Amino acid sequence: MVKEEPPSTSKDFQELQRRVSLLIASVQSNSKVVAFMKSPVGQYLDRHPFLTLTLLVFASVSAVPVGCFLLLVVLTSLAAFLGVILLEGLVISVGSLSLLCVLCGLGFVSLIMSGTIIVSYMVVSSLVNYWFSPRWKFKLRI
Repeated sequence: MVKEEPPSTSKDFQELQRRVSLLIASVQSNSKVVAFMKSPVGQYLDRHPFLTLTLLVFASVSAVPVGCFLLLVVLTSLAAFLGVILLEGLVISVGSLSLLCVLCGLGFVSLIMSGTIIVSYMVVSSLVNYWFSPRWKFKLRI
């Protein structure tokens, strides 16, 4: 087996420095960056590098918690939406069963009331026919 020589560290650093310089040049030549740097905020940040670095670090570090919070908000909203749908389905099901029970009870009560009314009608009709039948007519003597 042939051993490979590790590349020179100074060559690596020079290559890295060249790439970083090209990246910085491409960012600084971007038209949006140029327009931002000409604005009052960009000029202020250019005069205050510590504040610029602080804002950059804060934005970088706060990206993960903000992303987690937004993910939590989206997942909670989805869960609430699904929960509302499930809860609404449960409420409609329970309401439908309650309505079915009430209607069955009303049907039974209606049947009993109809039977009672029919029996009452037959009894009253029989009594009226019995009371006012022709055999009970009295002759009045004068």
